[in-house]
Amino acid sequence: MDQRQALVDGLVQGLLLHGQITTTFTWAKQAQRAAEHLVTLGKEGSVHSRRLAFRTLQDRTLVKRLFAEIAPRYTDVSGGYTRIVRLAKPRRGDGAQMALLGLSRLPEITPQPKAPARAETSKPSSAPESKTPAQTPEGEKPKGFFEGLRTLWPKKK
Repeated sequence: MDQRQALVDGLVQGLLLHGQITTTFTWAKQAQRAAEHLVTLGKEGSVHSRRLAFRTLQDRTLVKRLFAEIAPRYTDVSGGYTRIVRLAKPRRGDGAQMALLGLSRLPEITPQPKAPARAETSKPSSAPESKTPAQTPEGEKPKGFFEGLRTLWPKKK
């Protein structure tokens, strides 16, 4: 196997395993193309598409996860399964543009039940708490990673 293709396959394996990866922008574009193709195969669900997916993933558990968990999330859309977000800091050493490649629809985060509040004896902090994607008000649905970024850094008007 070509070394370049092996690297792209490894990036796609990491993406499907973890939901997001950090790599250079150029490699993220290559891995995005391969990941989009695999999710499309996962939506088909045939034995032939499973064998084609196994060629890239080389792991039976990842193929099962692709077909059972990841691909069913995208049955209503025909593309755009992944997103690339450019990161602000370049890579230390060679200055390459870094990017975050992630699945556009991460599984929903179930909020943890809160423990009963204890009386705090320490000083309350004067700094306001920032709202993170994991902390959502009651009644509001938890958001995926990229939607959480939008709440932290809204678009400039």
